[in-house]
Amino acid sequence: MKLLKYFSLLAIALFFSCSSDDDNILPINETEDLILVKNFENNQHTISVYNQTGMFELGYNKIYFQIKEGDTFIDNAQVSWKPMMHMMNMSHSCPYSSITRKPNTETLYEGYIVFQMPGNETEHWELTFDYTINGEEFTVSETITVPPSDKKRVNVFMGSDDVRYIVVLIEPSDPKVALNDMTAGVFKMDNMMHFPVVDNYTLKIDPRMPGMGNHSSPNNQHLTQSNSDQLYHGKLSLTMTGYWKINLQLLNAQDEVLKGEEVTETNESSSIYFEIEF
Repeated sequence: MKLLKYFSLLAIALFFSCSSDDDNILPINETEDLILVKNFENNQHTISVYNQTGMFELGYNKIYFQIKEGDTFIDNAQVSWKPMMHMMNMSHSCPYSSITRKPNTETLYEGYIVFQMPGNETEHWELTFDYTINGEEFTVSETITVPPSDKKRVNVFMGSDDVRYIVVLIEPSDPKVALNDMTAGVFKMDNMMHFPVVDNYTLKIDPRMPGMGNHSSPNNQHLTQSNSDQLYHGKLSLTMTGYWKINLQLLNAQDEVLKGEEVTETNESSSIYFEIEF
């Protein structure tokens, strides 16, 4: 009898453990590792924008967002966006990617924007989302805050070919005393609204520590373009913690220097560079 009672209790436990339906499964939080930056709202939807820091930053921004109608996530929207800087006498855009669904998610969209200048009291950035759901078109715009940065992570300059370029640091975002993977974006300004990726250039690097005799580091690899993401990848050697100036030279496909100077005994830094301190 005791054995029969034991099997009866086991059967009941298995029945209830296996009989729960999908309605009782807790939904996965696809933004649990992200921080809300801002909600964009119109009469129909809320677009919640997230990133790793909770704020827009000068330079490269990897951005994620979700679209909701009430409490329902929209997973079938076709979305584009347009960042615009409104200045006193003109407006212009900046480099930005197309929008895709983040891999292995159901509700999360992603892309990047490169803000090449900060806002101020009289000049500001505005971000507009245009999207279509089941053939119906919607739009929403909000003013956003892009503060100045205390470290140089983006360079805007005119090359020797009379083309204006934007070169932005992407990685390392968390530098280590090690041979770090380094990623940068290289863009050019076709006009005030169009900033395409530049193809087949080289971004030479020469990291130096100005406070430590301007010494360099071994095993650095200059950045070249990857076919997979169109960004520029290389290796950055950081041999100790502290302040580093990553001196740059931008070369075109013919290996002609468009901007930047070599570091020598008489020239301590290039005119274009990134700054890292950790």
